[in-house]
Amino acid sequence: MKRKLTPKQQKFADEYIKSGNAYQAAIEAGYSRNYAKAQSSKLLENVGIKSYIDEQMNEIASKRIMDATEAVELLTSIARGETKETVYIGTADGVYEKHKEADLKTRISATKEILKRYPDNDKLVEQQIRKLKADADIAEAKASIMNASTDSTEAKVSEYLDKLDDVLGGDSDGN
Repeated sequence: MKRKLTPKQQKFADEYIKSGNAYQAAIEAGYSRNYAKAQSSKLLENVGIKSYIDEQMNEIASKRIMDATEAVELLTSIARGETKETVYIGTADGVYEKHKEADLKTRISATKEILKRYPDNDKLVEQQIRKLKADADIAEAKASIMNASTDSTEAKVSEYLDKLDDVLGGDSDGN
């Protein structure tokens, strides 16, 4: 059950929200200075006033603070090049305003930020792991060829190409 505030209590609560000062809010609401000095902190303990202040603060916060959905929507808009940036260009004739889409670096950063929020994006992770494994296999093949006891450069190159072909899964007939 919600308690109805008197006009004076509501004015106190509204002024307190603006200033954060209970004494000043009580005076602005029409309470005497003596009452404000002695009782303003007790006004804040009043259940009805307290719940009204909490509701108003939540409403203010929800309007001013970006939620996660809004943040991802903004990042998506940047990544797609839909959000335009205003650039001011000074010339001898004056200052010109130009609207341009985000540069590639900014768009990539926005895309990365979006992907961070989806840790279960297994395809991206799988591709990165596959690439790292291939790089490691190639490095291992290079190292084993360099450590081989064959002295001939031609033989080393041939052996290297054969092993590289094996690592990359190519066909064995040299095509």
